[in-house]
Amino acid sequence: MKDFLKMFFASLLALAFVAAGLFFAVLLVALLAAGSAGQSGAPRAPRDAMLVVDLSTPVADRPDFREPGQLLQDALMGREGQRLSLWAVTQAIRQAAEDDAIRGILVTGGVARDGYSSGWAALSDIRRALSAFKESKKPVWAYDMGYDEASYYLASVADHLVVHPYGDVELNGFASEPMFYARAFEKYGVDVQVTRVGKYKSAVEPFVLDRMSDENREQVGLLLGDLWGVFLADVGASRGLPQSELQRLADERGYYLADQAMAAKLVDRLAYYDELQQELKKLTGADADARTFRRIDLDEYILWRESRRRPAAGRNRIAVIYAEGEIVDGNSKAEVGGDVLARLLRRARLDKDVKGVVLRVNSPGGSASASEVIQREVRLTREKKPVAISMGTVAASGGYWISTYGDRIFAEPNTITGSIGVFGMLPSVQRLMNGVGVTTDVVKTGRYADLFTLYRPKSPEELAIVQGFVDRIYDEFTTKVAESRKLPREKVLEIAQGRVWSGGSAKALGLVDEFGGLSAAIEWTAKKAGLGEQYGLTFYQEQKSPWQQVLESVGRHDERDRASGGALLGEARRVAAEVERLSLLSDPQGAYARLAFDIQPR
Repeated sequence: MKDFLKMFFASLLALAFVAAGLFFAVLLVALLAAGSAGQSGAPRAPRDAMLVVDLSTPVADRPDFREPGQLLQDALMGREGQRLSLWAVTQAIRQAAEDDAIRGILVTGGVARDGYSSGWAALSDIRRALSAFKESKKPVWAYDMGYDEASYYLASVADHLVVHPYGDVELNGFASEPMFYARAFEKYGVDVQVTRVGKYKSAVEPFVLDRMSDENREQVGLLLGDLWGVFLADVGASRGLPQSELQRLADERGYYLADQAMAAKLVDRLAYYDELQQELKKLTGADADARTFRRIDLDEYILWRESRRRPAAGRNRIAVIYAEGEIVDGNSKAEVGGDVLARLLRRARLDKDVKGVVLRVNSPGGSASASEVIQREVRLTREKKPVAISMGTVAASGGYWISTYGDRIFAEPNTITGSIGVFGMLPSVQRLMNGVGVTTDVVKTGRYADLFTLYRPKSPEELAIVQGFVDRIYDEFTTKVAESRKLPREKVLEIAQGRVWSGGSAKALGLVDEFGGLSAAIEWTAKKAGLGEQYGLTFYQEQKSPWQQVLESVGRHDERDRASGGALLGEARRVAAEVERLSLLSDPQGAYARLAFDIQPR
């Protein structure tokens, strides 16, 4: 035993030294790469250039922030390179319309999602900016090897929609395909007991069922129908095709090779990239024998505009605060830490120069306790100054909890919201441990001292206690919605039940006030605060630190490679993301206001 312990601790020490050496080696490479990149100087100014909007760069709602440990892990695994903020993207596209140095826009690349980035509501906002750009009479081109629905949704805005002759267009509708773990838990001896309120509160189903319940299937079907309807309406209007024709194309084949897509009027023409280049050379005034047309990538254009932007002066400011990710207790900045967001709202409330607040929510919810911490600060802030809520791709369950007291709630028609319900999840690993010969025992001074232990199932009396927590929180949730939205409680109870709604349905039900993106919410707040057009914006979330930039540069690689990383790799990442989400269930009372784990259309 003594020799075993010596070898064990020696091995641990060796691993520590290897890990430390690897860390400093990676850091040295990153510093050299960052230093090399930094020698290129200030961003170049565009001149008669096409603004290239590459969709394979994920677009996040909030400024990028990850903890140092997560940054290093992502860098070593080659994950998560550059991301752009939605506000910067939409503003750059709109400003390019008035920039004489920009001759047009080229939309290219497949939409790459990275966590909560590039969701359908964000795509709607970008699409609206592209449509506004077209009003300048400058052309919008779109080109790629092939299009899935997400990339086609944006490309369909183009005046010239071009696909490679050996390319394709996917137009087959939306599907949601959640994973279920009940049989795996059963196989390995993990038992899960749940408490919930709301027959549509389906977040617990993956852990106790092996397929969708009838109620969940019903709500997901209606939600996908609403989101698909937004897609058909927007694409149909841009392409001059009736929605019924697009639906026929989706049902008839669903997948169109390049010539078939052109015959169906889904694209305008077929061309190889070199042919496209020659046309864009003429448009930008480049020599025919030049290497390529004159261009500036969107990220570079954003940096160039930022380098020329003067800091807004004056005391009239609107604070923009982001709630993007899982709502968790404590001080997480990688997710929506309840204490962190509460402090930001408090800071905005106490800052005399801030005349209004916009809370951008892109969250499926999470901890009920953390949601209440955030909501309290929203209520206190709106007593002092206007608070607008801008909903992103998803603002449901806890995401709706923190939104409901906003003075004005903005959403996109394809936002996922609602899910007003609560659940508790109580796993037990007793059978798993017993199966490998491990047992536990307990000494306690109170009957319920080990209420939340993982090492045994809960008794009926203990389940009743937890159900009482859940019932009370659900009662408070629905009461708050009725009060804040000025709705009869009976109606709230009818539309709650954990049911998810599209932004379009939510507006009809009174859960949302107005359609629009972040720009619309900011404009409303400025008007409500009586600022006119003389105001500045303050983005409270932390910008990238030097550490973050260094570590991020290690993991940066071609975004197109990541976007096309293969179906198998994509599914592996999806499973890893599901497992990671389980680790975020950290509510101290074990009660959660969270959307179903995988309800996003694909």
